[in-house]
Amino acid sequence: MTRPSWITALLAVCTSLSAAEKPNVLLLLVDDLKPALGCYGDPHAKTPNLDALASRGMRFDLAYCNQAVCAPSRFHLMLGSHSTSTGLFGLGDQLREKWPDAVTLPQHFAKHGGYRTESIGKVFHVGHGNEGDPSSFTVPPFKDKVIEYLDPASTHGGQLTREEALFTNQRLDEIPSLPRGAAWESPDVPDEAYADGRVANEAVKRLGEAKTRREKEGTPFFMAVGFVRPHLPFSAPKRYWDLHDPATLPLPEKETPPIDSPPVANKVGGEIAAYDPVPVKTPGAKFPEELKRNLIHGYYAGTSYVDAQIGKVLAALDDLGLDENTIVVLWGDHGFHLGDHGIWTKHTNYEQATRIPLVIVAPGLTEAGSSSRQPCGTVDLFPTLAELAGLPAPTGPQPIDGLSLVPVLRDPEARVRDHTFHCFPKAKLGRAIRTERYRLVEWKETDKPDSAPVWELYDLIEDPDETRNLARDRPGVIAELRAMLAGHGESR
Repeated sequence: MTRPSWITALLAVCTSLSAAEKPNVLLLLVDDLKPALGCYGDPHAKTPNLDALASRGMRFDLAYCNQAVCAPSRFHLMLGSHSTSTGLFGLGDQLREKWPDAVTLPQHFAKHGGYRTESIGKVFHVGHGNEGDPSSFTVPPFKDKVIEYLDPASTHGGQLTREEALFTNQRLDEIPSLPRGAAWESPDVPDEAYADGRVANEAVKRLGEAKTRREKEGTPFFMAVGFVRPHLPFSAPKRYWDLHDPATLPLPEKETPPIDSPPVANKVGGEIAAYDPVPVKTPGAKFPEELKRNLIHGYYAGTSYVDAQIGKVLAALDDLGLDENTIVVLWGDHGFHLGDHGIWTKHTNYEQATRIPLVIVAPGLTEAGSSSRQPCGTVDLFPTLAELAGLPAPTGPQPIDGLSLVPVLRDPEARVRDHTFHCFPKAKLGRAIRTERYRLVEWKETDKPDSAPVWELYDLIEDPDETRNLARDRPGVIAELRAMLAGHGESR
């Protein structure tokens, strides 16, 4: 694709733009959102607003999180770093304890571009002893609930449930003694009865204020808006449940681990067992069919609900005339297992847990309705947005592992690298790379550097569902990919 000469000229001079001339940034973050969207080819999804957004910009088909769990994924979006570089792996890790002088993505925009930076909803992870990073923003964050119920029956008559306590940093030493909340509910209520509806309304209000501020003062905005559905519990208004017929939604086809996969790679129970009526000690493959259908129904209903809320924000952006000078990004913090391999939720290195939706709309640069198979990761957004806004490339002091995707936004066939990296810590640390064809995972005990690693290799072209570990069958591929993985160094 040939770039028009005026775009070349614009990119050449963008670093000299004043704050009044710089583009706005609207960063749309969605919790637990896998590419179960119409624009990614899911025939069961009801996501007209996100599909319309993708039709305005570039869809990345091979985008991956840094780590398939909320807090580290969001930390490394904001840092441009891998968790193996920062040592931030856990839900309760404190960013400023390990990196007190880190310059986060919004801080970079405020420092170098004069941006007003705002956080609305779930942006950083708050909970599990973590308070996020309010200092990243120029105004106090607008927070709302992650775990939310309206029906008293969902909380055993209004009791504080385990997950509510975890996500509000209450009674953290008593979690096992607290009751489990319901895995889903679907009351006939307005959208604003749940947090995502309130977050959308706040974002619409802030956009109006941002337009006025820009007209009067010339101040561009960097606005991060975070939505929580389809995170569990699948609490969403009835109208969104009614969009889907559970009898037609797909049940998992293969509920056993990949052949020859190491035990450390797999998962039984975990987060899903924190919700009623999920059996606490029953493997996911043994869930009753009705339970599976309800969980899958809830996930798709939650996705439709958040699609509608994002639609309100995008409509306001258009109505205010801000769309022509606002970079819009849709990002999911990680994927989500819906029973494949017998696994539910996330916390693995498999495709279903690590692949995310990523859409970037850069007015005047991205071709409408385009897509790319450039392997990319969450860490790439920091340098990409900085370049799009004409700001200096980030330099830390935290390690910067991301690369700018601007060459790909200009030309979907361009490549800035041949793989992306992700990881997950369990009994061993699983470090992984994903190319356009393969995923290689190295499992190794970090406290025993001389121990022999355990390998996984999956051919995602021939075996997109990762049903067989090919590590013993393709030593040549292993050797080639190991050289790529070695370039990422050891974990901190």
